[in-house]
Amino acid sequence: MKLHATVIPTSNTFNAYGDGWVEVNAVRFERSIVVFPERPVLDWRVDGFDALSADGFRFIVDQAPELVVFGSGSRLRFPHPRLLAPLTDRGIGVETMDVYAACRTYNILMAEGRRVAAALLLEPPLATPG
Repeated sequence: MKLHATVIPTSNTFNAYGDGWVEVNAVRFERSIVVFPERPVLDWRVDGFDALSADGFRFIVDQAPELVVFGSGSRLRFPHPRLLAPLTDRGIGVETMDVYAACRTYNILMAEGRRVAAALLLEPPLATPG
């Protein structure tokens, strides 16, 4: 799906997404990433939902977002609260949704000037039986 472009030249914006990928500022990513409005897109070394860890969320704390939008993959899955503790213990809000909703929500919050981060779990598309 292609998103309508709201151009904010100094900010990272999701332009499009599909099964197992997203596009930020016209650059396609097919691996898990963390996106902040005004920082380079970061690789997020998470191989799948079952590989999530508190350490995987801990490095986001140093960037001091007010809210993290966690995209749990192509479907909604909630991580155990102990995994999110590094964020919630610091008063950083976490909203969990599928990747597609996370991209749209991040764009809206970023355009409002909020200190938001998008942590997106991107997994390879499931093979369909042929």
